[in-house]
Amino acid sequence: MTVLAVIPARGGSKGVPAKNLARVGGVPLVVRAVRACRASREVTDVVVSTDDPAIADAARAAGAEVVTRPPAIAGDTATSEAAVAHAMDAFENAHATPVDVVLLVQCTSPFLTAEDVDGVAAAITTDGADTALTVAPTHGFVWREAGTPEAGADGYGVNHDKANRPRRQDRPREYLETGAAYAMRADGFRAAGHRFFGRTQLVVTDPARVLEIDEPQDLARARALAPLLDPAVLPAYGDVDAVVLDFDGTQTDDRVLIDSDGREMVAVHRGDGLGVAALRRAGLALLVLSTERNPVVAARADKLGVPVLHGIDRKDAALKQWCDERGVVPERVLYVGNDVNDLPCFDLVGWPVAVASAHDAVRAAARAVTATPGGEGAIREIAGWLLGPGLRAPAPDAALAPPVASTAVSPVA
Repeated sequence: MTVLAVIPARGGSKGVPAKNLARVGGVPLVVRAVRACRASREVTDVVVSTDDPAIADAARAAGAEVVTRPPAIAGDTATSEAAVAHAMDAFENAHATPVDVVLLVQCTSPFLTAEDVDGVAAAITTDGADTALTVAPTHGFVWREAGTPEAGADGYGVNHDKANRPRRQDRPREYLETGAAYAMRADGFRAAGHRFFGRTQLVVTDPARVLEIDEPQDLARARALAPLLDPAVLPAYGDVDAVVLDFDGTQTDDRVLIDSDGREMVAVHRGDGLGVAALRRAGLALLVLSTERNPVVAARADKLGVPVLHGIDRKDAALKQWCDERGVVPERVLYVGNDVNDLPCFDLVGWPVAVASAHDAVRAAARAVTATPGGEGAIREIAGWLLGPGLRAPAPDAALAPPVASTAVSPVA
């Protein structure tokens, strides 16, 4: 049986520009949706329908097939059903195999889980429903206005009598459509032309995870919630090819000591030096990238034996050029930062990492956050994520354990 998940992700978005590539928890929305579908036990194939080359590249890197959506169904008025039907036809033509069940999965629901996807798919494949959708229980009182404000609109209850407000436990159970995932019998979907026909099964999900991103404030909420709702995932040795390190606030505590002659000194962590040396021995490409043109940055990088680019205005442009020159795929770069000038680099790489002392906006945009502040062994901690407690490149199936941070501090001379 072929169970095809279709993720519509066009490039145009008026509410949130480049919305489907916006990162939540350090991961583009379209990639989050692809990962949820690929983790599903029910889904056999995942297709992203898009008109945008950057979205297509991100989807392929995440393991999805890509169907190029024609302009006729890529505008503001195009329906999701049109995108699903086109993607389903393209998939069947490419694979010469019929689709039995088709899913519509929205990447604007960032906290969709594989269990949600399994739920709507199994409603069709196992329970015999014709259509299914994710819903969340709600106890809200819904209101509407009759008339116009100019004429003195009167508010009235939609799901209740405003003169008689029963207790929650005495009201009929109601559900809110989450907009995250839908499943349909493929033949029924083709015949009906829309996502609801025949018997529709409700798949109840966690209301705490219900959020649709339509406006900038929705994206801000999602980023704030990601550290609470996303499972903690740390990178492993096999996930990255390069580690790029900011300097101030990442390898230091962001303080600068200035003597009477104007010379600057900072404190660094010996454990970080040990971690960098281990990363270098493990064969990972390394770079120190800083906006500061300061001898102390170059001195530290030289002592670590790591190339340095400093005095850089556009850190993301410099990082992109460095990756291109070395044939490093940005999605396999781990970048460590602490402040808002690191955010453009976060948008470029696959593993944006914030130190524990980072600015709130940076922590919210990170895919992982260290338990250790900058300048106190955060880089040593990251080396432990990648290489294990012994700081050696592990076997592919070796388990990683969290490191024990050093407490020694060394000034740069």
